[in-house]
Amino acid sequence: MSLKPPAARRQPQRFENHGDVRVDDYYWLREKQNPEVIAYLEAENAYTRAQLADTETLQQQLNAELIARIEETDQTVPTLEGGYYYYTRTEKGKQYGIHCRRPADDSSAPEEIVIDGNALAEGHEYFSLGIYAVSPDQQILAYGVDTKGDEEFTVRFRDLRTGEHLADELDATSYSLEWANDNRTLFYNTMDAARRPYRIWRHRLGQAQSDDEMLFEEKDERFTIGLHKTRSKDWLLLDIESATTTEYWRLPAGQPDGGFELLYARRQDIEYDLTHQGEFFYVRINDRGRNFRLVRTPAADPAAERWEEILPHRPEVLLESVAGFRSHLVVTERENGLRRLRIVDQRTGAEHAVETPEPVYHQYLNGNPEYDTATLRFEYTSLVTPHSVFDYDMDTRARLLRKQTVVHGYDPALYESHRIWATSADGTRVPIALVHRRGLVRDGQNPTMLYGYGSYGINMEASFNSDRLSLLDRGWIWAIAQIRGGSELGEPWHDHGKMLEKQNTFADFIAAAETLIEQRFTAPASLAIMGRSAGGLLIGAVLNQRPDLFAAAIAGVPFVDVINTMLDTSLPLTVGEFEEWGNPAEARFYEYLKAYSPYDNVTAQTYPALLVTAGLNDPRVQYWEPAKWVAKLRTLNQGDAPLLLRTEMGAGHFGPSGRYERFKETAFEYAFLLKVIGEGKHV
Repeated sequence: MSLKPPAARRQPQRFENHGDVRVDDYYWLREKQNPEVIAYLEAENAYTRAQLADTETLQQQLNAELIARIEETDQTVPTLEGGYYYYTRTEKGKQYGIHCRRPADDSSAPEEIVIDGNALAEGHEYFSLGIYAVSPDQQILAYGVDTKGDEEFTVRFRDLRTGEHLADELDATSYSLEWANDNRTLFYNTMDAARRPYRIWRHRLGQAQSDDEMLFEEKDERFTIGLHKTRSKDWLLLDIESATTTEYWRLPAGQPDGGFELLYARRQDIEYDLTHQGEFFYVRINDRGRNFRLVRTPAADPAAERWEEILPHRPEVLLESVAGFRSHLVVTERENGLRRLRIVDQRTGAEHAVETPEPVYHQYLNGNPEYDTATLRFEYTSLVTPHSVFDYDMDTRARLLRKQTVVHGYDPALYESHRIWATSADGTRVPIALVHRRGLVRDGQNPTMLYGYGSYGINMEASFNSDRLSLLDRGWIWAIAQIRGGSELGEPWHDHGKMLEKQNTFADFIAAAETLIEQRFTAPASLAIMGRSAGGLLIGAVLNQRPDLFAAAIAGVPFVDVINTMLDTSLPLTVGEFEEWGNPAEARFYEYLKAYSPYDNVTAQTYPALLVTAGLNDPRVQYWEPAKWVAKLRTLNQGDAPLLLRTEMGAGHFGPSGRYERFKETAFEYAFLLKVIGEGKHV
C-alpha cells in the first residue's frame, strides 16, 4: 500500500530570497479550512492505522502495562497555603485531576473539591486547565480552560464558599494571572494576532472584561510579557523577556490601583530576574558572565548603584535560580551537568548543599508557596529512582520522604544507570545518560532509544519514567543525549548550539549515536531516535545528514519547515525566535538555516522507518510543517521502510490531554518501535 499527497491539484509555490529560488510543492497544505487538506490528513491517519494494524494486540498489551504500573487512584502530597492543605487526586478510570483542599487546622474536616477537571472536560475532545489561582483570602478561585489545544484560555471565577460561579469571565487570555492582596483585583495577560503575550490588564471582580484597564503593552515583537507574585506576597512583578534580554517592573501587591514601576531597563543580551526577601531584592544577572552572578539591593531603593555582590560569576557553575524564604535563601546551581540545591541561612551566613545519593540524578524545588517556613519541599529522581517528594528542614538538615511515586511491579535493583561521554566533531565532550536492565551484554545488538532536544537552553534531565519500562523489560536501552543547545553544562552550552552554531547540536547527537555503536551498546540496525518540537527538528536534520546510523525515528510535532516559518512573521513565535535561530531576512542566517532545515534538505536517499505526529490546533509548530515534510519524504525516499504521519485532529502541541489517552499514544509509539526493530535478545 502506498500513499502520495495530491500535489498535482495545486501549483507549486515559488519563493525567492537573497537571489535564491525555492519551489515548495506542498505549500497548499497550509490551507487549514480547505476540505482537501483535512481529507488528506485523514487519509494519512487511515494509512498509518492500516500500516500498524498488525500491532493492535501489542498496542493493547503495552497500554495495559503502562496503566498497570501506575496508582490509578492517587493523590499528590498536600501543600500548605493560606491556611489550607491543597492537593490533587486522581480516580481510576477518570482522565483528569480533581483539585481539592482541607483546612490546615482541622484534620477531621471533610474534603472540599475546589475544581474537578473531569466535569470541566465533559463534552470536549481536548481539555487543559491552565490558570489555577486562589485569592489571598482563599475564597475565590480563578481558573482558565483551553478546550482546543491552542493555548488560549477562558478564565472563570468560582466562589469557594458557595460553590457558585461569579458572572465575571475573561476571554482569550494567556498563562499569567495574579491576584492583588485586596482579594478583588487581579492582573492578567492577553495575546496579539501572532499569539504573543503582549498586554497586561487590570480586572476588578464584578466588572465586564470590556471595562478592564490595559496597564502595559509590549510593542517589540521579540518580547513577551507575563507576571507573578513574590513568595513574600509583597510584590507583583511584571516580567518582559526575549530570548536574550529581560526587564522587570514592580507593583506593591497591597496597592492594586497603582502603576507598575520600572526596576532596571532592558539592555540587549542582559538577562536578570528577582527574588524578594525581607528588606532586599536579590538579582540574578548575567552582566559579568553568561552563567550569572547574584547581587542584592534594598527593596526601598533598588537602584543599581546600591547593588552588593553576594555570589560572583563562576565560569564552571551555572546559577539557575534563587528562592527566598523569611530566613533562608535556596540557590539552585548546576555544575558538570548536575544540579545541586544550596541552602544559605540568612541569620548566620552558614550554608550547605542538600546531599544526593546517586551519581546521575535530577532534583528540583516542588511548590513551596509559603514564605515564613524553614521547610523546603523538593523532588528527587533518577533514571532508576521514581519521583520522590521530600520535606527538608533547612535548619536541622533532616529530610522526610513524603511520597515516592508508586510503580507497581518495579524493582529498581533490576536496572542500572550511568553516564558516558561522546566526542563531537569539534572535539567537545558530550554527556549521555543511560538506563537499561542490569546484566546487559554489550555485544552491539541491543535495541536502543536515543532521545534528544538541544534548543532554548532547555535541559534533558536524567529522570524516571515508568513508561520506559515496557522497552527496558524487552531488552532495550534508553539513552538521553545532553547536547549543545540545552544548558546542562551552563549557558555557553546553549550559546554554542544556536544561531550560527546550530550545527553543533546535530553533530553532538550524531556523535552520541556513533559512541553508542562504537562502545557496542547497539548497532545502526537496532538504533532508534526520538525528539519533539525543536527536538523534532533535531531528528529531521540528523536523518538528512546521517540516515545510515538509524533504523527508526519518532518526530513529535517537529519544527522542520524552518525557512518558510522563520520568514513568516505573522506566525506565532516567529519574531521572538530570531534570537534563537537567526532572522533569515539577513542573508547569512538564510544561508545557514537553509543548510540544515529538514524540509529543505530532503534528498533522494534511503531513510529509516519514521513516525511523525502533528496537532491540527498546534500554535507552536503548525500542523503543516510535519505534513509537508512527510509529503516530500514520500516523493524522494528511496527506501521502503514505513513512513507514517499521525495528526491529532482535535489537539495541539502537547497531544491528547487525558492521561489514559496519553498512555494509548505511548503504546502506539512503542508498538511502532517494536515492529520495526523488535525486542532485545538479552531479556
